[in-house]
Amino acid sequence: MDLKQKGSTANVGGFKQLMVKMKWSTAADFDLAAAYEDKNGKQGLVYFGELGDLNAFPFMQLSGDEGVGDTGGNNEETMRITNLDDMKSVWLLCWDYGKVQEGAPARFKESDVSMTVLDDKGTSHKVDLDTGDMGNVALIATIDNSSPLGAKLINSSKAGTLKGLKKLQQLMDIING
Repeated sequence: MDLKQKGSTANVGGFKQLMVKMKWSTAADFDLAAAYEDKNGKQGLVYFGELGDLNAFPFMQLSGDEGVGDTGGNNEETMRITNLDDMKSVWLLCWDYGKVQEGAPARFKESDVSMTVLDDKGTSHKVDLDTGDMGNVALIATIDNSSPLGAKLINSSKAGTLKGLKKLQQLMDIING
């Protein structure tokens, strides 16, 4: 199922594992990341500097860092999520590392970044970035796990600008803004 437009949704509840794949061939140092908030209000971030853990909280792990130094080609980063029980929300993000360091707008419009969320039943959800907003961080999708009916994947398509990756709160301001 493709989530092409901002606001489109799909149910993803009842899985043992989700795999999030972000691919691009554009010559840019894009990074896949996940910000999260658990049901007690604790916030955190899984990214190239904190790869996470599949066997302990936050039960998500990033494969590594690709496209370093604006390398073009078949770049792919993968994040696995094995448990959402304690999560209220997970925000799936892409940022342009070099542009975040400079505080400059990124090249999302000229890029071919794509994100796919695959569950362990073989259901695949392609999420297209559907925003003309300028920025160097893009919130591509949200996993909303606040309903007792199960988790929902939402095309969030929103961008904002950071200067450096020093404060989680600045990232959360973009997500919630």
